[in-house]
This record gives sequence, structure tokens and C-alpha cells, in this order.
Amino acid sequence: MAGPTVVADPGAATSTGGEREWPSTGAAYWALTVIVLATFITFFDAVTFGMLAERIKHDFGLTDSQLGFLAGPASIICYLFVGIPLARLADIYPRKYVLAGGAAVVGIIISLGGLAQTFVQFVGSRVFLAAGGSAHAPSSYSLLADAFPPQKLTRAFALLQFGFIGGTVLGPLIGGKLVVMSASWAPTVLGPLTIRGWQWILIVMGLPGLLVGLLFLTVKEPARLAPAPDAPQVPRDAGLARRVLTFMGLDALRAINAKPRVYYPLFGALALSAVEVFGLQFWRVPFMVRTFGWDEAQIGAALSVTVLVGSLAGLLLGSGLVEWLAKRHKDANVRAAAICFAGTTVSTIAAILMATPWASIILFGLSGMFGMAGAVPQNAAVQRVAPNAMRGQVTAIYLFMFTFFGAMGSFVVGRVQDVIVGDPHQLWKALLITAGTLLPLATLLMIRAIKPYREEVERLEAAGS
Repeated sequence: MAGPTVVADPGAATSTGGEREWPSTGAAYWALTVIVLATFITFFDAVTFGMLAERIKHDFGLTDSQLGFLAGPASIICYLFVGIPLARLADIYPRKYVLAGGAAVVGIIISLGGLAQTFVQFVGSRVFLAAGGSAHAPSSYSLLADAFPPQKLTRAFALLQFGFIGGTVLGPLIGGKLVVMSASWAPTVLGPLTIRGWQWILIVMGLPGLLVGLLFLTVKEPARLAPAPDAPQVPRDAGLARRVLTFMGLDALRAINAKPRVYYPLFGALALSAVEVFGLQFWRVPFMVRTFGWDEAQIGAALSVTVLVGSLAGLLLGSGLVEWLAKRHKDANVRAAAICFAGTTVSTIAAILMATPWASIILFGLSGMFGMAGAVPQNAAVQRVAPNAMRGQVTAIYLFMFTFFGAMGSFVVGRVQDVIVGDPHQLWKALLITAGTLLPLATLLMIRAIKPYREEVERLEAAGS
């Protein structure tokens, strides 16, 4: 496989003596479109899987802790050992091939999950699903950072959120209706396999991943920036062990540890918020079922509207807030994220405490609006300060915090529910305990990141980056 094309730096002269030549607008936006489709599949699967929660619990005879484990920790067991090495491949090989392979594997494993006959087999499918999809975000973020000029990158990340919006809007709407519809389907017996009605949803849902994998092959790989002179490099005479450690993220970890005031608060805020956001996302449907007596179709229809409105409003709020702050502050990305974290904290806690289902649903939509508004500047902030030579792995480690702690969210809520609350009909108390503890701490960490991030951006600008 051919290695990537490299450009010395953003403003460096090319062979023709001009400034760096960026990919054509059409090529850049086609790459973004395919990435959006792959992101859509990822979130559609996650949301639809959450819609299946009560069915899975009933058919497999699970406790809330086991259900939370299946939706969370089971999906990230392999991430640390697979995701970061795959992100290294995205740093040294054409990213479109890494993305194509990951999309195809994700589609296949989603379908295989529909054939699971035991809890252990179901856990296995979620483990390999996470492994297959672990390189998607680092590879796609890195590709976009080289496909769009810095002044257009935030816009690209904003448009990328349409994959998330589509998955989280259509997931409840379509998934909820399919779950209710499949309840009347008789189990299908195929040899030794007994496929329950709702498992057919997973089997069919994995097929688009194969198509997206093929579409990635049509993407034009953009040229990369060469490493900065002071960037950590693997010695030319490094042995096998040293190179293996590089693939496992050693140099990326060194780059992060070299600037703890910049990275640690960003990583910590992301981790704490992810526990709550993912935990709430998974338990939101059981919460509505147990607290208000709604079924999945009702919940899906209501969530699809509020998530769509909230997400679109969040994109407008996030981009507008960043542009307004950027006129006054070098730290606009992190400052905007901190403001949005505060909005998420207040609206999430209020949603859990509401006495009527529609009031709760509307406030969940408001929480989603602030979450969406904060996601774009938060992701762009890391791409702005990450070293060029290891942007993929730094992003992978950053997103590992999001993925790992986010995956723990459903399990944490389940354990709080089983151990502290006890009563299945009082699930709202478990959600309140986690939201009231984790989200305020995440907001404080994001506020703490503002000053060091501003100083790092000023340093990079002075160095011409």
C-alpha cells in the first residue's frame, strides 16, 4: 500500500512555489459526505440498540447491571488494544482504506449480533463491534483536518454532526416503530439458531455498512502536513519493541503529557460528561417506560422530534457562539464548550425532575441542543493543538476517554440503580445522582482548560502553525 503524500506545513511552498494546495471543494465535501454516512450508521445502531433494551433484558433474563454492561463496557474491552494501533495506521497509511475496512467490519458485526443465542455471544458481538469502529473518528478527523483549510475546518466539523443528528433522530423514530412491530413476530428457527423478532432489526441494520465501506474507496486521500521540527519522532534505528510501543500510542502519550495543562482538563471534562451522556442516552427509554408508562413507539416519535429540533438548534448555536467569541478570544473553541457544558448540566437535571413526560422530553431536547453546540468546538479544539505527525493517535486517545468512560455510563447508572436505589420504578433517582455529580465537575474542568488552551494557540500562531 502506498504511503501518504506529505506537505511540509500549512503555509509552505509547493513545487510550483505557491502556497499549499488544498483538495478541491468537491473532493473535500465528498469525503465529508461519506464520513457523515458512516457516522450515521454508528449512531443509528447505538440508539436503536438502546430502544431494544427492555426486550433484550426480558428475553435474556438480565439484571440492570448486566444490561448496562452489555450496552457499555462490553463495547470497549478491545478499544485500547485495537483502537489506538488502528489510529496509528491512519497516521502513516491512506486514511480512506482504514475507514473503508472499519465501515465494512462494523456492518458485518452488527448483523452477526442479530444471531446471538446467549448473553456471552451478545457481549462478544459488542466487543468486536467497537474494535471494528474504533478507528473511524481518529481517521475521519485526521482526513478532514487535511482536506479543509483551518478557516473552514470548524464548518466541516459542524456538518459532520449531521451523521450524529441523523442517527439519533431516525434511531428513535424508526427503531421505536420496528421494536413495537417486531414484538408480534414469531421466532425464526434456522437450524440450531432461534432468531427472535427484534434480532432481525440488527441483522438488516448492518448491511449499509458494507455499502459505505465501498464508498470510502472513492474518496480522494488529501496530502498530509509533515511533522513540525520539534515533534517527537521514532528513531530511525528503533527496534521492534520501540515500534510496537509507538503503535500502542507511546509518542502520542508523550506529546499529551508534555502539555498537561492543555490536554488534561479537556480529557477529564470529556470523560466525566461521557459517563453521563452515554448513560442517559441508553437509560432514557427505560426511564420513560418505567416513570411515565410510554411504549417504545411513543418514546421514539417524541424523541425524534425533540432530538432533531435540539440538534439543528445546537449546530446554529454552536457555530454562532464560536464565531462571536472568536472575534474577541483566541480560546473561543474551549470557551464556547464550557458555556455549553453548563447549559447541558442544568437542562439534564431539570429533565429528570419533570413531572410530565412531555416536559421531560422537551428538556432532554434542550440538553441535546447544548451538547451538540459544544461538540463542534470541543473536537475542533483538539485538532487545532494536536501535533501533525500523530494527530490520529492523539485524537484516538482523546476519543478513548469519550468511548471508554461513555461506555461505562450505562453500567454506572445500572449499578447505582441496583445497589443504591434498588426499586426499578425509581430509575430517575439513579439518573439524578449521576447527572448531579458528574456534569458539574465536567463543566469546572472545561472552564479550567480555557487559559492554557489560549496560551497554546498563541504559541502555535507565533510559530506560524
